Amino acid sequence: MSSLSTRLLAAFAVTLAVGGVAGCTSDAGGHAASVALPPAGAPLDYQLGGAYDPDPRVEIVDRDRAAEPAEGRYSICYLNGFQTQPGERADWPGELVLTDAVGDDVIDPDWPDESLLDTGSAANRAAIAERIGGWISGCAEAGFQAVEFDNLDSYTRSDGALELGDNLALAELLVTSAHAHGLAAGQKNAAEDAARLRRDAGFDFAVVEECAVYRECGAYTAVYGPHVVDIEYTDALPRPFAEMCADEDSPASMVLRDRGLAPAGDAAHVFELCP
Repeated sequence: MSSLSTRLLAAFAVTLAVGGVAGCTSDAGGHAASVALPPAGAPLDYQLGGAYDPDPRVEIVDRDRAAEPAEGRYSICYLNGFQTQPGERADWPGELVLTDAVGDDVIDPDWPDESLLDTGSAANRAAIAERIGGWISGCAEAGFQAVEFDNLDSYTRSDGALELGDNLALAELLVTSAHAHGLAAGQKNAAEDAARLRRDAGFDFAVVEECAVYRECGAYTAVYGPHVVDIEYTDALPRPFAEMCADEDSPASMVLRDRGLAPAGDAAHVFELCP
């Protein structure tokens, strides 16, 4: 059987496992037509560090899967789709975690409490997608309108053990599951792979960090148009945030946050929208 056929069958199996198709149709590009996308250009808040009442101007709120969606706002559910979440390594079977030649977990060097998931085989991808499918179902049941999948570029930290194609194949399964639950699927970062993630995995929009700092916003807007939301951080600003907002390539939905994403009321909390 061809690898494409294997992927399609696996995607179908995951769809059935997580509850069946919820009335999704596809457009000419093969992307879900029945899901609701984040409102184009709307103000957003990124609340992964803890949920709190958003500013009245905010229309899009992104929160962790353990939190409740923001009432009255378009709500995005954060999922770490390609690495283990901090404190959750023990929840993952060893065979689904990437290990090196001596059997140690391959760790994200920037997040030493996150181990890479092993996306290198169809069996592993199906098993990972089944587990994450339960989280996706939970996001839908809680009332979120979308999910974002983080660490799509984990293959770049695998010392050559994984390839883009491995992560694309898992991403396709996760997007299929999201669409089956009526949720829009958001690409998280990975500017260099945006076109293929949209085309081959079927992502609907993008959630990105520091695209203005790294001058790569255009890589996302060229693929997703106005359906890009960007988070910039106070500790990495090369110039005033208002100037970055005014850049031609910057998406209309931008927010400035503190790196730790502290909730409102915390002394470290920073929240600023474009003027």
